Amino acid sequence: MDEKILEKMMKQVSSELGLNKEETKKEEEKKTTTQEKFSDLGITEYVGTAIGDTIGLVIAGVDPMLVDTMKLGKYRSIGIIGGRTGAGPQIMAVDEAVKATNTEVISVELPRDTKGGAGHGSLIIIGADDVSDARRAVEIALETLPKYFGDVYGNEAGHLEFQYTARASYCLEKALGAPLGKAFGMVCAGPAAIAVVLADVAVKAANVEVIGYCSPKNGGTSYSNEVILLITGDSGAVRQSIKTSIELGKKLLGTLGDEPKSTTVPYI
Repeated sequence: MDEKILEKMMKQVSSELGLNKEETKKEEEKKTTTQEKFSDLGITEYVGTAIGDTIGLVIAGVDPMLVDTMKLGKYRSIGIIGGRTGAGPQIMAVDEAVKATNTEVISVELPRDTKGGAGHGSLIIIGADDVSDARRAVEIALETLPKYFGDVYGNEAGHLEFQYTARASYCLEKALGAPLGKAFGMVCAGPAAIAVVLADVAVKAANVEVIGYCSPKNGGTSYSNEVILLITGDSGAVRQSIKTSIELGKKLLGTLGDEPKSTTVPYI
């Protein structure tokens, strides 16, 4: 890609994410106790932590014996995002990070986890020619992650997860088959029975295209008690589809326990 075009794209995405001086200052002020506690670890591999028991790490030069085994291709410097709770938020956050940096998503894996809950954890590997790029991508992902937990709702019985972007990038393409540059939405719930209804409602609510449907046994869900619907289409239609599912999902999950609450602040 032409360097000028790439630079312009990075600046645009940084602006969209609000990664300017003022916002960066605010993020610094909001650092968690854990981040402050370990900010002086002196360990070069450590970048930071974030919501969802998520940790960000880098390796400046992966040992040659592991490069082929890990299928890193041409990359020796990698960034690592791993979380015990959540997969969609981490994928969305890394999607933003690769838009804003000169990096590439190497792999996305969704382990059966959620600390015993119905859903997934996550392991995402990011490749870069320069370790500083890998580190910056991890930093951006950790900074952005709280936003994408905004439409993750939960109670004692399960969880709901909804994601939306007007412009999908390489992490969403690799992990979930999202068309590059097009609007993308995800509807997910556990118990899976609730998500089956939400998937039907989402498709009926607006003129969208289904690009994926994952059930406990099929679709790479690691046998989690979830159903995941993946959609694309006009940005307004995708957003409307997701919003309709959110309202119904909160009512259905609420019949099994307390009113489902957002993990952070809803963004859709």
